[in-house]
Amino acid sequence: MDALAAPDEAPEPPPTAAVATDAFVDAANGRVGHHTPVWFMRQAGRSLPEYRAVRGEGSILDAIKQPDLAAEITMQPVRRYGVDAAVLYSDIVVAPHAVGFGVDVAPGTGPVAEQPLRSRADLRRLRPLDFDDISYVIDTVDRLVAELEVPLLAFAGAPFTVASYLIEGRPSKDYRHTKALIHTDEALWHEVMERLAESAITFIDAQLSHGATAFQLFDSWAGSLSRRDYDRYVLPHSRHVLRELRRRHPNAPAIHFGIGCDHLLGSMLDAGPTVLGLDWRTPIDDARRRFGDDLIVQGNLDPALVLAGVEPAVDGALQVLRDNERPDGTPHPGHVFNLGHGVQPDTDPAVLQAVVDLVHERTRRPPEGTTPR
Repeated sequence: MDALAAPDEAPEPPPTAAVATDAFVDAANGRVGHHTPVWFMRQAGRSLPEYRAVRGEGSILDAIKQPDLAAEITMQPVRRYGVDAAVLYSDIVVAPHAVGFGVDVAPGTGPVAEQPLRSRADLRRLRPLDFDDISYVIDTVDRLVAELEVPLLAFAGAPFTVASYLIEGRPSKDYRHTKALIHTDEALWHEVMERLAESAITFIDAQLSHGATAFQLFDSWAGSLSRRDYDRYVLPHSRHVLRELRRRHPNAPAIHFGIGCDHLLGSMLDAGPTVLGLDWRTPIDDARRRFGDDLIVQGNLDPALVLAGVEPAVDGALQVLRDNERPDGTPHPGHVFNLGHGVQPDTDPAVLQAVVDLVHERTRRPPEGTTPR
């Protein structure tokens, strides 16, 4: 790891980082902890100068195959911001790439497949995943678990979102090929989803089995579906992923997250996560009114406010904290602070630092047996 040490512009770890160890686990289980934990989706990446200094050229999938590099990139935002969890530096198409389906991540575009999955013959390229296929991911997790002082979050793409990339062949605005397959060959659709569900289970199981603490299932593009279609064509497969992982790893909190999914939140909650991820469109207090005060949530600052500068980002973060307050004005313990989507590449790290510091300061709880000033 020494050869990949962060460059000079990366700051020293914040003095509060050492107390962050259990904040995430407490919140994800609805327990009162030291403070509200913070992490950011896509917190490791192009917004960080230390990332750009070590990343190199080529596909992100090539970088992920280098355990020392992937571990270093995973740890960079923990060092810089003092966030309460690290999220594995990986990608939702690592699993289909690892089995030779033929998918890559094109810079500036996203996942692309030259030969999309459009027929039963194409399904043969999506063979079952096993641990040997992702030995480099396991090696990265082993390195991280040995070095991190905060929990490591595993993740995978949910079956629908990964299917949409493989079927469309690239990011899409209308998901025309995906929806066509759903409605013209339901049997094949469910076979694809079953294959991807098992792949997601194996991918996350590998990470949890080697020491990751919790996991997030990203269904980024499920919001493109009606609730009727989601319940029939997607929910059974996401439920299978979450239930099977909870069976194998009952102590690992499970986060379920999607974009533009306000109309699907009830169904996504029915899939069985521990924590429901919210994008910026759904206020936390509104979600609890709909689904109960014991709902544990993650979110949900609008990433656009972070791009707008420190003042708008801090004001937005304060509103998120207010949305999470109980009637007596105290923070609800079941809250993991995050953005409502991922960190944008042109984000100023100083703005994210201001948000982390604000959340930690405003929600810090005095040790038991002491009286707050």
